[in-house]
Amino acid sequence: MTLIDRTAAPAATAPGRAARITGWVLTSLVALFLLFDSVTKLLQLPAVVEATVQMGFPATTVPVIGGTLLACLVLYLIPRTAVLGAVLLTGYLGGAVCAQLRIEAPVLGYLLFPVYTGVLVWLGLYLRSAALRALVRAGS
Repeated sequence: MTLIDRTAAPAATAPGRAARITGWVLTSLVALFLLFDSVTKLLQLPAVVEATVQMGFPATTVPVIGGTLLACLVLYLIPRTAVLGAVLLTGYLGGAVCAQLRIEAPVLGYLLFPVYTGVLVWLGLYLRSAALRALVRAGS
């Protein structure tokens, strides 16, 4: 019988090549979508401003929302701050779910889309990050 030291941090095992590539592909797709979303808000495109106002937000908040999303996305894409960025993106996407609930958006269409996006954010990061894998293993 061996004793297991549960206080010791598990060794970070590097993800395999296929997992890393898949993780970066997922990260890239999500990042492109979120970048497009943030840029349209920062540019205050009329359709984006109108949609935001219809959701009950003042038009003046559109660039603030876009800037917040862009800042979270930049943190997510930098390997040293990727986990912080993913946590912040999760909060941002949670706000998007709340906004969709507020206007009683259809569940399968608009309401759950931010949830799907959040899952892809974390899945992409998990597949490409040995540190996150170690953290998940330490918690189980």
